[in-house]
Amino acid sequence: MLLFLNDIAGSEVLLILVFILIFFGSKSIPSIAKTFGKTIYQVRQASSELQNEIKKSGLDIKKDLNIREQIQDLTEDIQRPLDQQMVEMENIVNYNPPAKNNIPENITPSPKIEKTSAPKDEEVKVSNSSPKEDK
Repeated sequence: MLLFLNDIAGSEVLLILVFILIFFGSKSIPSIAKTFGKTIYQVRQASSELQNEIKKSGLDIKKDLNIREQIQDLTEDIQRPLDQQMVEMENIVNYNPPAKNNIPENITPSPKIEKTSAPKDEEVKVSNSSPKEDK
């Protein structure tokens, strides 16, 4: 409103007031001014309500989106498998085989010698079965 008045000189404002007085008459000017004031008040009120609604909706959208939390969740989701792979790779690189206790890897049962009731001059039977098989 002030920008509008900066372009108008004092004499031009006086000319506009005289024109309103002649066109509308002295009796209707107070009602016109009252209506004009109510209209300005309603426009300002609606403008401030609209600004408040825009601010509230902006905050609601910001809360709904919560971009930082979503980025943090995605980062954690991506980081977790990468950390697991890193631990596995470190375990492979730093592999220490278990110590051997001088135990032979292939243990074969010793042959079991069975005696029969045959005379001493006859053959002795040799069996390659383990003791568990006989029971």
